[in-house]
Amino acid sequence: MRQPSLNYREISSSRKRWRKFLISGFAMCGDCVEKEYPNRGNTCLENGSFLLNFTGCAVCSKRDFMLITNKSLKEEDGEEIVTYDHLCKNCHHVVARHEYTFSIMDEFQEYTMLCLLCGKAEDTISILPDDPRQMTLLF
Repeated sequence: MRQPSLNYREISSSRKRWRKFLISGFAMCGDCVEKEYPNRGNTCLENGSFLLNFTGCAVCSKRDFMLITNKSLKEEDGEEIVTYDHLCKNCHHVVARHEYTFSIMDEFQEYTMLCLLCGKAEDTISILPDDPRQMTLLF
């Protein structure tokens, strides 16, 4: 049996060709989204779904709310990692795997998000009352 590669593609007899991506062993469907991994700037979602990017399920052809399943929170080396799956509410087709991270580095909180549906984003926020990046030098 052929081992799937990172960009494994599968042909379907349904209305369109399914594009499946294997990320850490989880299949995700590129035909359910308008844009794969859209740039979301600094909008990092710890939970929820970016439904504006959901075009409809490639399996059942319905456009409805998403189910969130297999949600887990783990901590590795001071970094919190939240992962969960986005599923079609009607047929439970796996649309995407969502990963959100949070960590504290020096005087900053750092957030990242990576998801086929919700997109990619990162943000850094100062934990100090006055953000040192915003301070101006006085001469």
